[in-house]
Amino acid sequence: MSAAVPLPIDVRLMNWTAAVLLLGCMAAFVLALGHWAARLPLFALTHVSVDGELSRVNAQILRAEVAPSLTGNFFTADLQAVRKAFEQVPWIQSVQVQREFPHTLHVRVRQQQAAAYWGEAGGDTLVNREGEVFQADVGSLEDEHLVRLEGPAGASARMLAMFHRLAPALQPLGLPLESLLLSAHGSWRAVLAGGAAVELGQGEATDLLQRLRRLTGTLAQVAQRQGRRTDQLEYADLRYANGYALRLKGVTTLGGDAPAPVRRPAPKNQRG
Repeated sequence: MSAAVPLPIDVRLMNWTAAVLLLGCMAAFVLALGHWAARLPLFALTHVSVDGELSRVNAQILRAEVAPSLTGNFFTADLQAVRKAFEQVPWIQSVQVQREFPHTLHVRVRQQQAAAYWGEAGGDTLVNREGEVFQADVGSLEDEHLVRLEGPAGASARMLAMFHRLAPALQPLGLPLESLLLSAHGSWRAVLAGGAAVELGQGEATDLLQRLRRLTGTLAQVAQRQGRRTDQLEYADLRYANGYALRLKGVTTLGGDAPAPVRRPAPKNQRG
């Protein structure tokens, strides 16, 4: 039995070329078919389902807001464009968009949770629980007794964290923290219920807390000596190394408008 004679190299090249061309034609046909089928009315987007946190926004309003961005069909719709359109709606923090075969886009909404006002009174800017600034209708807030934060751009997260540290330290005074201000030079100022202002000075949270505890630990005694209560605090300057300056409502100090300095008593000598 004679051995098979190998095909000449030119014949084998022609066979390989024909196979590659055939596969390429088949792939192009499949792609063209898929491209055609994807644009059939059979896959038109007919429904957008919206769920998640919807206490401040209405699902129907959301659909109307994003309708202009819903171009294409189930396969060709730009999900990034849809997501960005939803996130432009006030009170929407983040959105997830998924396709649900064959006609639906499923949208899951995460709503903004306001933690503080941002900037001067009368504005429409808020800070969420992550310390991010956003704009919304402040008139729709259920809880209007939020702290107001005023500071340089980009400082909202730092200021919200500072508020959470300082607010509990002020509880002994019975005067809730209403506003917290941070100057461009890094100096902190707190405004309490009733308008009392407390100059906290510069530093980190531990520095400010130490100064606050110096005030809260002695204010009741100082106010009692003047025949006043702690809620009659008008002004306190804590930017002293060993004490603070104080002004109480209805109390006139020797310096006219200047607050009276209060110093911590020196420790008594210990007998050996």
